[in-house]
Amino acid sequence: MSSFTNMASSATGAVGSNKTVGWKGLANRRGARRAAIGLILPVMLVLYWWLASSRGWLPEQILPSPAYVYATAVEMIVSGEIAYHAGMSLRRVVYGFLFGAMAGLSLGMAMGLSRTVDDYVRPLFLAFAQIPTLGWIPLLMLIFGIGEALKIIVIAKGALVPMTMNTAAGIRSVPANYVEVGRALRFSRLQTLRLIVLPGAAPSIFTGVRYGLTHSWTALVGVELLASSEGLGYLLVWGRQMFWLDVVIVAMIVIGIVGFVMDKGFDLAESYLQRWKRGEA
Repeated sequence: MSSFTNMASSATGAVGSNKTVGWKGLANRRGARRAAIGLILPVMLVLYWWLASSRGWLPEQILPSPAYVYATAVEMIVSGEIAYHAGMSLRRVVYGFLFGAMAGLSLGMAMGLSRTVDDYVRPLFLAFAQIPTLGWIPLLMLIFGIGEALKIIVIAKGALVPMTMNTAAGIRSVPANYVEVGRALRFSRLQTLRLIVLPGAAPSIFTGVRYGLTHSWTALVGVELLASSEGLGYLLVWGRQMFWLDVVIVAMIVIGIVGFVMDKGFDLAESYLQRWKRGEA
């Protein structure tokens, strides 16, 4: 009887394993299909770009050919110019994002945990959030000049707003029943915050991190357009001033690729951290 039970359990485990492998294979095929579909529009745009440049629909000074832009990109990569400017931009984003994200996390937790703090802070904070990030640059220039401090503060502001709002919303969305369970277990306030509130608000906080990084990246490019002698945003201005549209297009492509990679990386990290929702190991 025991041998029969063992055989049955082994068969059940094999079936479950096969199902898991089957679902993963199906998910991989769907992911590959979505990736292929996502490439259709970029390929069509490149083909249209090549057609427009080869037919001379626009002067080459305004619309350089894809081959010319590719040659410029290779030259800038080999010379290290792209790596230098991209490195400067990424360093600024890291510093500004960390500063803004930590400030937004602290403020969002205070607003989410205390109704009094929320009542006092929310009206002013919402008014503050309505002003575009680039709208603060003229005032900040008068206070901090055009050095690195200006860029870090502008980038931090880009991360501050989504981080604050998502953290506060996530904490308020934690079910009251969870907190009651903590009280029944005689958790301290710190234990309740660490073991119940923050884990429950984690998805919203992670969304704030993701959107905060995206806003920080766009804010970086904006501030580099106006007040910088280094970085990818500066490459855009420099190429426009020299009327080197190939340099402008290369800088735009690099900005888009870096932003896409950062957003996709956070998307994959979020999926991995929340794999328990799908019953994965």
